[in-house]
This record gives sequence, C-alpha cells and structure tokens, in this order.
Amino acid sequence: MYQGQSIQVRKLDGGIAELVFDNQTDSVNKFDLRTVNELREAVSAIQGDGGVKGLIVSSAKDVFIVGADIMEFGKNFQQPEEEIVKWSLEANKVFSSVEDLPFPTVTAINGIALGGGFEMALSTDYRVMASKAQVGLPETKLGIFPGFGGTVRLPRLIGADNAIEWIAGGTQQKSDEALKVHAVDAVVAPEKLKDAALRILSLAQSGAYDWQKRRAQKTGPLQLPMVESMMVFETAKGFVAGKAGKHFPAPVAAISAIQKAAGKKRDEALVIEAQAFAKIAKTQAADSLIGLFLNDQLLKKKGKQYAKIARPIKQGAVLGAGIMGGGISYQSASRGIPVIMKDIADKALDLGMSEANKLLANQVTRGKLTAEKAGATLAEIRPTLNYGDFGHVDVVVEAVVENPKVKKAVLAEVENVARPDAVIASNTSSISIDELASALKRPENFLGMHFFNPVHKMPLVEVIKGAKTSPEAVATIVGYASAMGKTPIVVNNCPGFLVNRILFPYFGGWSGLLRDGADFVKIDKVAESFGWPMGPAYLQDVVGIDTSHHVGDVLAEGYPDRMGRDFKTALDVMYENKRFGQKNGIGFYKYETDPKGKPKKLAAEDSYKLIATVQPNGTRDVSDEEIIDRLMIPMVIETARCLEEKIVETANEADMGLILGIGFPPHLGGALKYADIVGLKNLIEKCKKYESLGKLYEPTARMKEMAARGETYYAK
Repeated sequence: MYQGQSIQVRKLDGGIAELVFDNQTDSVNKFDLRTVNELREAVSAIQGDGGVKGLIVSSAKDVFIVGADIMEFGKNFQQPEEEIVKWSLEANKVFSSVEDLPFPTVTAINGIALGGGFEMALSTDYRVMASKAQVGLPETKLGIFPGFGGTVRLPRLIGADNAIEWIAGGTQQKSDEALKVHAVDAVVAPEKLKDAALRILSLAQSGAYDWQKRRAQKTGPLQLPMVESMMVFETAKGFVAGKAGKHFPAPVAAISAIQKAAGKKRDEALVIEAQAFAKIAKTQAADSLIGLFLNDQLLKKKGKQYAKIARPIKQGAVLGAGIMGGGISYQSASRGIPVIMKDIADKALDLGMSEANKLLANQVTRGKLTAEKAGATLAEIRPTLNYGDFGHVDVVVEAVVENPKVKKAVLAEVENVARPDAVIASNTSSISIDELASALKRPENFLGMHFFNPVHKMPLVEVIKGAKTSPEAVATIVGYASAMGKTPIVVNNCPGFLVNRILFPYFGGWSGLLRDGADFVKIDKVAESFGWPMGPAYLQDVVGIDTSHHVGDVLAEGYPDRMGRDFKTALDVMYENKRFGQKNGIGFYKYETDPKGKPKKLAAEDSYKLIATVQPNGTRDVSDEEIIDRLMIPMVIETARCLEEKIVETANEADMGLILGIGFPPHLGGALKYADIVGLKNLIEKCKKYESLGKLYEPTARMKEMAARGETYYAK
C-alpha cells in the first residue's frame, strides 16, 4: 500500500493494514522530518483504501522508535517561537490523523518506545507491549517536554497524577509499570506480540472492546473535577519545582501545560501544548541540555571508531586494593569483566574487598540486585598477594599511592610478569604519564586511566595518552571504560590532565576571594545558587584537603605563572592544622555521621579564625557577581587553553569532561558553552576588571581574536 525509506504499509488478511517503521538508512527508528512526512503519506494511502478495517502499527527493528531525531529537530529551536509553534502543530496533525482513522488501531511495542516513539503509540486506540520493552517521555532531561501530543493524550489515558510523574520525571518505564497504570492494554512475551495485537484488534472490531469510547477519552477534556484538579496540579508544581530547581523550568512548564489544557478537547489542547513547548524550547536550559546530548552522541561515535582497533578484554587486574582499588574492581566485576585485585598486605585486600562488598550489599538493599547475583559478582574479584595469574590478564589498572617513585617501581614490576601485549594503565590524578612511562620497556602499551572518586558514582574516566602510547592501547582502555559503564574522554598528557587542570584555576579564584576578605560560607551559597552541586569550600572538604593540597602543588609546579601561589591560602592553613575535610571529620566545615551513615555538614566557627590569619585586609562583603566572575573566569580561560593546546580535541569533549567530572552546572553546558552564553566580548571586558589579580584572569590571544571576530565555541 505504501513504501518509503522509513515506513512501509502492507495489507494483511481480513482488511487489516500494518504500518511498519523500518528505517532503511539507520540501525534504529527515529522521528526525523522524513519519517514525519512519510507517516503523513502512509496515513493518506490507508485513508484512500476503502477496504481497510483496522490498523496495526509495528517496528521491524529491535526497538520500536527511540524518539525524535534531536540533531535535526534541535536546529528548529533556533527559529522564532511562532515558527516552532507552527512546526509542532503541523507534526501533530499527522499524529491526529492516525488517531482519527475510521476503524480501530493498535500499536505493537516490541522494544524501546521513547519520546515521539511513545507519542506515536499513544495516538492509536490500544497498545500491546512486549515484556522486555520500555516506554517513556524523557524530554525534560533535554530541557524540553513532549511536543507530539504527549502532555495531552497521556493524562487522559492514565490520569493527571501518573502522567505528571512520568513526564516531569522523564524516566523510562518497564512493561509491568506501564500496564499497572493502563498506559498499555496488554503485556506479552516478545514472540506473541503480533498475535496479541491482532487479537485486540479483532475484539475491537467485534464490539467486545469499545474502541470509540477509548478514543473519545483521549480526544475529549481531561475528566478531573475542578477542586481535585487544583489540588493535583498545584501540589505537583510545588513539589517538582523544589526537586528540579530554578535552573530547569521544563518539568513545571509541562505541568502547567497539562493544567491549562485539561478542560479542552484535543485540538485546542494541542495548541496549548505547542505554545508552551515553543517557549521552553527557547530557554537557556534547553539549549545547553540538548547540546550536552549532542556532545554525548559525539563521544559514542568516537567510541565506536576506537572499538574497531581495541583489543578484547576478558580478564582485568587492579594493583592496589584500598577504597579506590576496591571501587575499580567492583565496577569491572559488576559489568561482567572478572578482575584480579593485588596488594602487598592482607589488610589492604580486606579493605578493597570490603568496599566492593559494601557497594554490592547496597545494591541488594535497594532491590537492584539479588543476593545471589551480588555473591556471584563478588566472586569475580580475586584478591591476591602475588602475581601468579598476571600472565593471563588483558589489562592492568595501577591504583597505588600517588607517589611517582612507588608507581614507577610497581609499574616496572608488573610489566615483567604481564603478557607483552597487556595494556597497563595508571589511575593517577596528577603525575605525568610520560614520567611514569620512563620506567617501562614497552611505553606504547602504557597510558593513564583516571577514575574519579567515588568510582561507582562518577561517570567520567579520563584516558590520558602519553607521547609513546599506541592507538591500540588508547582504544583498548576506551573500550574497557565503556564496558565498565563509564564515559571515557581521551586527552593528551599535561600536568593535571584535563579536569584537574581546569578545576584548580577555579580553586585559585576562590583562594583569592578568601584572601580578599570574602566569607567562605557565602561563596558556597552563591556557587550552589549558580548551579554547582556544592560550593568550593565544601568541595575541598569532600575531595580531601590533603589530596587537593598535593594536586595544587603539582599544578603550581606545572603552571607557575598562573597556578603558582604567591600568598598563603586558606587551604594551606587547613592543611597545616590537619583539617583534611570529611575524611577526618573537620575541614572548612565539621562533619557528623547521619543515621544513614553519611557525613552531615555542620558549621565550624573556628574556621573563620583560621582563615582570618590569611586575610591581610580583614573581611568585606563581596557581591554575588564578583564571586561568580572570580570563580568562573579562570576556569573558562584554562578550558580555552586546553582546547588551543590540543590537550582535548573538541570543545564538546572539554565541556563534557567538566559536566561529568566535577558537576559543572548542566544548564550552562560547560565552560566553553558558558563563554558563548556570556559572550567572549563581555568575558574579556570582565577580565580587564580583574587584570590586577594576575595571569589567572588573562585571556588567551585566541580568545581575544575570537571576540573581535564575533566567533563562538559552538556553531549557532
């Protein structure tokens, strides 16, 4: 009946038409402009055939439809609001034409149906779902909300409260949850999906199922009494606003759109959705979060390229047990790659195994793992005091103490017992990869693999190339990091690598603020209000003041012109007084353990006395603007330097490193995206204001050139 590049329509027995999504140019189905246009044509073909008495919508791929093509549709968001409204309404006419067909319709959801994919399914009268499939409307994670009728159809189908939870939360739902709230009408084994869809269609055609009543439910006003409606929507807005925070307006905007459209029929409600969608698509958060999604796609694409030359990893090894070694071992074993964990002391091995066991036990408590599965995972970590089986490992991750002499000795030792082709990686946070490689006979098989603490929570792994590291070794460690569920970013070797090198100028700006009389608690509050998960003083306590002090020394030696310290800092004072932060219960703040065993931050009044010793001119009230400028400008400049020096290949990877490694505010998209938001001309004007503070606030020549030419780090 119809043949396109994304959609085919064929006729089955009994006057049934089957509309099949089958993208001929991609491995998955997604809604791009071509697919929307083909859907319009396919529905016209079905409407023109008087013999059709029912429709099944299905997919020929492993997934149903993964959602809209954000790379393509994201460009639409650069248009004026009224153009976005027009585009949304035109697309919605196509979905409504499916909904208005003069016979019953059923969608067979065989795999993932997200965003526009799930909205497609919502446009039919019934939905049957494979037990392994998942559905959802994740758009709020991109700073937008559903724009293909999701805020209209879903509340009318599953109730306003359930729809708000699904849409505002942006989470994927498994089949049992979808069935429980009546988002789907049946869940069956994958092999029975088509038969079940035909059975539902047959029941609707025979009158056993009232498909017209179901359709009227979706196209009419939301059935919710006024008082109950007020309570549902106002309560939800208050709760969601508190959870999402002021920088992420999409979840609350989605609730408001549902509320405003509640008393309207479908077509009026879709206009309200389109208008609200267009407004939210123009926000800073949407621009940045969509940008981060595209950055992530770039990393995945690069990962696939590396996979072509990566060596397979069937057995890993970790040198150095402890908290970090235990965390790395857990991460590897939990993702199906067995690991040998070696140390020189039983006590350290016990600590490493205890860390892995604690993480697994936590998964069991939260219902994420069965006790049997946890036990099997723990058994994949083999503690040892010798190198007995190291001749069989594919990759070794060294995680011993952050001391170049110790690391060199251990690395040379393991190279002698490992296979000649084994890749050896150092989990160093600051020591030069080339310096460590000088101890090895096969430096081509050596590189850095920098995990962030805590390993199980932090998504980033920096993969650091040395001067002699081979492309195969890089690709192998990228593959290993990806297999461990981490996001690897490849960087070149330099003091501090990428993330710490950029973080410490931020700390340098903070030290200068404290020296000049700012209140450390106020700085933290302003930084957190700006969007950081924690302010700089609190972050120092979490990182560990001794650790931060050590890395600061390494970076001061590497970049003395801007990271060298020509004054005694508040961090120096805390370090001298052995106030190491959370690890010993006292830093800038003091810490007590809460009932869940987590450190609870409390005021430490004596911190002010200690800081006063390095405030030569006493204290003063510093404006919020000055605090943000003095923290952020050094970070932006250092990120620009890393890009210019080719420490990192693209602005996208630099920004993703900061988002994933140190929690840079996602609604601002990273340091270089933030530079684009502020505008390089404005940023350079701000630099002039602070030029007396030294090299830390001096923009690069390339930044000045870009500003003069009106260039940006990201294409507009």
